[in-house]
Amino acid sequence: MKRPVIISGPCSAETEEQTIVTCKKLAETQKVNILRAGIWKPRTSPESFEGVGELGLIWLKAAKRITGLPTAVEVANAEHVHKALLHEVDYVWIGARTTVNPFSVKEIANALKGSQAKVLIKNPVNPDLSLWTGAIERIAHTRGIENIWLVHRGFSTCGYSEYRNVPLWHLIFDIKRQFPEIKMICDPSHICGNRKNLFKVSQTAADLNYDGLMIESHICPDAAWSDASQQITPDELNVLLDSLKWRNEYYENSIFEYSLSKFRSEIDQIDSDLFELFSRRMKLAEEIGRLKSTCNVSIYQEQRWRNIMERILSRAKRLDLSESFIRTILNTIHNESISRQNDVMNKP
Repeated sequence: MKRPVIISGPCSAETEEQTIVTCKKLAETQKVNILRAGIWKPRTSPESFEGVGELGLIWLKAAKRITGLPTAVEVANAEHVHKALLHEVDYVWIGARTTVNPFSVKEIANALKGSQAKVLIKNPVNPDLSLWTGAIERIAHTRGIENIWLVHRGFSTCGYSEYRNVPLWHLIFDIKRQFPEIKMICDPSHICGNRKNLFKVSQTAADLNYDGLMIESHICPDAAWSDASQQITPDELNVLLDSLKWRNEYYENSIFEYSLSKFRSEIDQIDSDLFELFSRRMKLAEEIGRLKSTCNVSIYQEQRWRNIMERILSRAKRLDLSESFIRTILNTIHNESISRQNDVMNKP
């Protein structure tokens, strides 16, 4: 399947009409490759809508027959797998809550043995890549699995964010380095939790060479029984996809290659200089640690730290750097400095 792969459909299959009409309209865009729908919904509250169950698979199978498009559903246990395969589902995905549970992943893997199924694995809820890696390896070692794709749906973190699930794009670079041969799909719907940022996140994924997108679509999003605020109509999806610009991974042109090489050489030199400076700074932090140890002074000096942060942040605009970037860098440097001082002051 050519890049970009577009997976779309309602967050939940609610009624036969809603499911089939949504899927037909998505097919009419001629941009959607795979139809998705939530059949079993893992909700936090037992009072929430938890899906229509197997009945939705009958509707999705009808939509597949009408449109000719393959289908995908989330599975969380062996029973889900058996029922999905019985109704000719082409792709099954393991959701974020299931990815974190090795027993559940193993149960799904055993149910998929010999099925020739295609499996999508979403990142775990928390930013722990070892849980994602473990799920990938369990599925990859299952006999008969034809294809594995990964789905980046963002991570749950503490504190305020404009996202429902923070993207933490750098973690995706780490997982792609471990599994370069596996397709990476972005799920802007669950990253955003709203319609406002869907285009921005989708374009970022396109810029970062993702293989496709999974975006929720509903014929009447505001009336959806689950996650209404993050779904868009098929027509709105069509406009969004038309607006996206997918980048080439390579561009064979001597002028481009020369210019790129020149910029990269300059970046490499700056990086080298930065880490030399970081090394010098940490050596000074160790000297400060020795001085504090001699004078029996505490490591953490709150006023000093506040002064550093305020001084650098006051230059953010002139430096053309975002405050969030500066805070991240300074916090990392400060944590390493404290760690170095702690080692020096508590050395036997």
